[in-house]
Amino acid sequence: MIARSWYGRVPTSKADADYRYLLRTGLVDYRATPGNRGVYVFRRTEGAITHFVLTTFWESFDAIRAFAGADYERARYYPEDDEYLLEREAHATHYGVLALFGDPVG
Repeated sequence: MIARSWYGRVPTSKADADYRYLLRTGLVDYRATPGNRGVYVFRRTEGAITHFVLTTFWESFDAIRAFAGADYERARYYPEDDEYLLEREAHATHYGVLALFGDPVG
């Protein structure tokens, strides 16, 4: 299994709206892509800035390419992202998953 991690920062005043936007866009697309095994969405607020980390789990790099395109290391963005994000990270980071114990959200 492969974990794909993406990071973004938004103004805290837009954090809830950005999360709702993520639910309508990226999270729907993750779920619809064959080979996606799930996603964790992490959020941390530091004053006027809220940080989001999305970690998705994939069966293979081919599955990631089906979601992200041929250049699978590039981050994928949506038309309204610039309404929320303070900047665009150019790349997502990939990790081989060596172990996964339990169900942390169950």
